[in-house]
Amino acid sequence: MSSLVGFQTLRQFPRTPWGLYQSWLRRTSYAPPAAASNQTGGLTSFPPLQTYSEEESMTKEAVRKYAQERIAPLVSKMDENSAMDEEVIKSLFEQGLMGIEIDPEYGGTGSSFFSSILVIEELAKVDPSVAVLCDIQNTLINTLFVKLGTPAQKEKYLTRLSTDMIGSFCLSEAESGSDAFSLKTRADKHKDYYIINGSKMWISNAEHAGVFLVMANVDSSAGYRGITCFIVDRDAEGLEICKKENKLGLRASSTCPLNFDNVKVPEKNILGEVGHGYKYAIGMLNEGRIGIGAQMLGLAQGCFDHTIPYTRQRVQFGKRIFDFQGMQHQIAHVATQIEAARLLTYNAARLREAGRPFIKEACMAKYFSAEVATLTTSKCIEWMGGVGFTKDYPIEKYYRDCKIGNSGVAVIGPEWGGISGCNWTL
Repeated sequence: MSSLVGFQTLRQFPRTPWGLYQSWLRRTSYAPPAAASNQTGGLTSFPPLQTYSEEESMTKEAVRKYAQERIAPLVSKMDENSAMDEEVIKSLFEQGLMGIEIDPEYGGTGSSFFSSILVIEELAKVDPSVAVLCDIQNTLINTLFVKLGTPAQKEKYLTRLSTDMIGSFCLSEAESGSDAFSLKTRADKHKDYYIINGSKMWISNAEHAGVFLVMANVDSSAGYRGITCFIVDRDAEGLEICKKENKLGLRASSTCPLNFDNVKVPEKNILGEVGHGYKYAIGMLNEGRIGIGAQMLGLAQGCFDHTIPYTRQRVQFGKRIFDFQGMQHQIAHVATQIEAARLLTYNAARLREAGRPFIKEACMAKYFSAEVATLTTSKCIEWMGGVGFTKDYPIEKYYRDCKIGNSGVAVIGPEWGGISGCNWTL
């Protein structure tokens, strides 16, 4: 089917949930881009990084339209109230955006990791807070359940995570931020259950989460080799979700401390193997950095897209701001940086999807995209002049939101002689 036909389909059904497109595409003779033989030179050529499969193109367009129609009108209010609108959360599930890689057997859309990255990027163009919610759900929570869950755990939780329940990842503590594996939360064994005591900080999605994946140490003498991942339900006795942080940016995304006071967790709620939690955390945070790269990339692009039309309309000294050569040099520089961030992020995502080493590339994508987001939002405020400093335009919000990308430590992957740390947005 040609891309034109696909576009017409989207125009006819602008509010159709993305998951329905996924179901339809799975019934077609879809094949991803593949290497092609160069008949003239006898060489093998590969598609560019920004070559999308038909499914990916439709995903990107459908999410773009959804974000503009359903999320954009609520962004300012959510930021001002420091709260995610319940209708936005509901619509994310309706559109199939909270279970992108979950198998249709459990109510998911059965799509790819790269599709998740495209979704995160498109959402971040409109509201990075919503992108964070979707990112953590798909690249951390769902992935851990898919990779490590028992059949019973998958049946119980994946079905809910793809349809109506938010998950939250609990690693960081007051004394273990970047040094994530010095955590103090412990889990003591009693017969066929564990008792968890401790606290967590900077836990995203906590306000709305129905399930928490909690890293706790079952053997303090073993150091990080005692860290185990526990599934803790929201209604568990002794679990306290504390007052959310009053943040500079990403205000609609809840970030809360958690307290665990003798929380009883059955042994069957261990996700994966006892003592392997540190391995799972490293693996998921490495993948999560690609998601953060997509967040920062989308944020930068969204801010840029809001600003450039203004420079084409604002007239000073008899001509548009955009037509001054000094402005054009700056705009070209920022546009190039955004494009470079996109290529880094897409390359890391493609490597991960192909099963090839990607840790270094993921770290680079996260770091560079955050730097580009900082540059872009700062420049856009300058280009907008006084109005860019007001809340009448969304530029100042992008400026506040982007700082979280620089708040984590620049992480060194194992192949560089280090271990992966933690970014507090996760």
